[in-house]
Amino acid sequence: MATALAPNSGAARNYFADRLVAGKLDLRHTRTEILQLNVGKVCNLVCNHCHVNAGPARKEIMTRETLDRVIDWLARTDILTVDITGGAPEMIPDFRYLVERVKALRPTRHLIDRCNLTILVEPGYEGLAEFLAERDVEIIASLPCYTPRNVNEQRGEGVFEESIRALRLLNKLGYGINPSLPLHLVYNPNGAFLPGPQAELEADYKKELKENFGVTFNRLYTITNMPIARFAAYLRHNQKYDEYVELLVNSFNPQTVDGLMCRNTLNVGWRGEVYDCDFNQMLDLQWTNARPLYLWDIDPAAVEGRAIVTGDHCFGCTAGCGSSCGGALVA
Repeated sequence: MATALAPNSGAARNYFADRLVAGKLDLRHTRTEILQLNVGKVCNLVCNHCHVNAGPARKEIMTRETLDRVIDWLARTDILTVDITGGAPEMIPDFRYLVERVKALRPTRHLIDRCNLTILVEPGYEGLAEFLAERDVEIIASLPCYTPRNVNEQRGEGVFEESIRALRLLNKLGYGINPSLPLHLVYNPNGAFLPGPQAELEADYKKELKENFGVTFNRLYTITNMPIARFAAYLRHNQKYDEYVELLVNSFNPQTVDGLMCRNTLNVGWRGEVYDCDFNQMLDLQWTNARPLYLWDIDPAAVEGRAIVTGDHCFGCTAGCGSSCGGALVA
């Protein structure tokens, strides 16, 4: 059964919600453990699988005023992990300011930078890798394959070579080697199919990258491509959209629901609006239809127990072994 991946609305049936009801599954927010900040859509790459439609021409960035309001809200909480994403988050003018302010609140707070690797070796970003290492910022880096052909096909010519340069720089600084500097890689399928088994892919990545390029890392996360934004356009261009959606729907795995990232994560957009996840943000699935709801307007203690806003795109996170910002959800 192929369905249109439409957000919740009075006019569109939510097949994912129907599946939850049929399985007697209740998807609600638990205790907030991660604050994920999508600080903008500007990026130095234009990747086929991007759910943000990010690129060099985008202008959306989180301003310092918005950053300050988000950090003031964070200071009232005991949330220990801040996950910074984009776009290429490092390209916003106040990226280093953001890192410094979060660390100043509580030095033990865990910071994650979701990095495309190539930005670390771009002109004008010299010293960025060293800056991250000095502040013990975890790096989760996108590398959709360990061969040049697949990466360049998905992300642009020359991207693989620049990614290897960046990985070697990170290894030199201790990333992937020093326990305080974790370096994890992300695999995205290069087409209309689900990721393979995460453990097997991780073993392949470690072998190939070490033997061919002298690169080491900690973990590999497999993430399913979401059929929205640029990847949806890619699927339609190749006449595979309906086929891929049907694959996601038919691969629904109820065992993934308890581990979904929306249960313990709050996602914040570049203007400060709050969402259940980055995909909901890109589809503008607000918590309320009345007006935008900003992070600083919610009580941190009042979020626990609220129902997650869903849509049929949620089949992407629950298909097969599941998919989250931390990779597969079940073995």
